[in-house]
Amino acid sequence: MEKPTFADFDLPKQLNSALEKLGISEPTPIQLKSFSPIMSGKDVMGIAQTGTGKTLAYLLPVLKTWKFNKNGSPTVLILVPTRELVVQVAEVLEKLTDEMSARVLGVYGGVNINTQKLLVYEGVDILVGTPGRVMDLMKDAVLNLKDLKKLIIDEFDEMLSLGFRRQLEDIFTMMSERRQNILFSATMTDEVDAMLEEYFKNPQEISLARSGTPLEKIAQNAIPVKNFNTKLNLLVHLLRTDADFEKILIFANNKKHADLIFEKIDEEFPGEFGVIHSNKSQNFRLRTMKSFSDNELRGIITTDVMARGLDIPDVSHVFNFEIPEIQEQYIHRIGRTGRADKEGIAISFYTPKEEERFIELEMFMNKEVKRLEFPDEVKISEVKIPAEREVVKMKNPVQYKKIEPGSAFHEKKDKNKKINLGGPSKRKPPKTKPANRAQAKAKSIAKRKKK
Repeated sequence: MEKPTFADFDLPKQLNSALEKLGISEPTPIQLKSFSPIMSGKDVMGIAQTGTGKTLAYLLPVLKTWKFNKNGSPTVLILVPTRELVVQVAEVLEKLTDEMSARVLGVYGGVNINTQKLLVYEGVDILVGTPGRVMDLMKDAVLNLKDLKKLIIDEFDEMLSLGFRRQLEDIFTMMSERRQNILFSATMTDEVDAMLEEYFKNPQEISLARSGTPLEKIAQNAIPVKNFNTKLNLLVHLLRTDADFEKILIFANNKKHADLIFEKIDEEFPGEFGVIHSNKSQNFRLRTMKSFSDNELRGIITTDVMARGLDIPDVSHVFNFEIPEIQEQYIHRIGRTGRADKEGIAISFYTPKEEERFIELEMFMNKEVKRLEFPDEVKISEVKIPAEREVVKMKNPVQYKKIEPGSAFHEKKDKNKKINLGGPSKRKPPKTKPANRAQAKAKSIAKRKKK
């Protein structure tokens, strides 16, 4: 049996030409499975592991049916949770529409909104944006979504976890109801299900695997480690002794820890690693990602800001320096490797405090992760970072007795007592001001007569 190709999709010649330039010839399973349902015009909910080609799964059928809108307002809106994803999806769109007349625009926060307003005024056909910035443009009456035909939400659960629910609800109510809703994600949550029931019309579910299932091509390993600083020693040891760690991502749970890891790694491997988190400017983040994609950097230390949907080619390893609080985030993190049918490796470090969380994660995936031995040659640090130090609670805190004033106090108090006459106004008659000049003059004459 012959393998399916994009020729089976009967795409316009402009799209086929763009795919050839991108070197893409065979559709992935999620692209095959979702093409017809999206073409039908029904609402669609796609669940597929990260790295399986979800972006093209919704872009190709949407672009096949796209028509020019002379009003200059968008007929397609693609909402994504992060600025990096806006840039990535917009770049893919621009390549796919290179021979089409579609005007593509990406909008996100952190940059001058006035520049984006001018671009919207010039006309846009396909808009990619974060919910916050899209809502800002709608509130300012710059963006009109009444002509919208397709709403695509990528990584819906991440948007809700980032607090975009209110903006999403407002956007839903301000756009045309006669639209097709297309949603894609690697994981589903109860909150997503609730919003699907409230705002969408019985979406057809397309699923390649149970929500939360990692790609089989990603080999997962875990190493028990005593504490944060020992994890740093272990990471340095692995990077020094194993040449296979050539293009890696290192995930921390927060910005402060990402900076701590970067300081140590940059000290040991100057100029070989970058760091990305939400405190970094957009230009800095984009430059760092480009350097990494161009193999100018060996790796990036980051937070979950890079865990969602980003397609970075040929990532060989993903390190979970810390076990994420949210189980789905682990799936997204390790999904940065093993993409496009390539193999990848994920290595997780966990402390005794994180062990229970990691076991719960294995139950969530329905998969036991292989444990590796902690290397004997790695130094175990006894120094704890502030987050690891326990707050010491005193079992029997000293009880201070309430001191009652004694006789000496009373004597001093009595000695210093003053009789309260009720203030100056009570001690002598108050001076009254005459009501007018005539009264003042009469008073003055009467005073002289007495003398």
